[in-house]
Amino acid sequence: MVVGICIWEIEARGLKSEGLYRVSGFTEHIEDVKMAFDRDGEKADISANIYPDINIITGALKLYFRVPIPVITYDTYSKFIEAAKISNADERLETVHEVLMLLPPAHYETLRYLMFHLKKVTMNEKDNFMNAENLGIVFGPTLMRPPEDSILTTLHDMQYQKLIV
Repeated sequence: MVVGICIWEIEARGLKSEGLYRVSGFTEHIEDVKMAFDRDGEKADISANIYPDINIITGALKLYFRVPIPVITYDTYSKFIEAAKISNADERLETVHEVLMLLPPAHYETLRYLMFHLKKVTMNEKDNFMNAENLGIVFGPTLMRPPEDSILTTLHDMQYQKLIV
């Protein structure tokens, strides 16, 4: 529900916003949006009347993806990283597709929905300056985290996370 409502709002008024997803909104306003969803569910008002800065909505969406079990699950993390290391682009894509099929259905559908949205963001790159690589940098660490809490692993895998996203 939160993903759908936030994405609808972003697509309705923010696809041309420069630095979309890269520019941060005020943390307290992002927390307000989170509390509104917690309190009011799908009736939460995240319109421009209440939150004119679209970066607050993108911040809330990114915050939502920082759940205890990431969209790209711990079980599939290493398989995605290994797929990203394949040098042949066709082989890499085929392997990524195979690993996607290992995700739980809710994770797969959420990721699929987000990727359709991010494709729309890249289609407005001339206005928002957010290409696939920039979005990979922003969303890589949010959508996929290594199972062990290791800064070294996280830093080492960052380029592969970016490539997967």
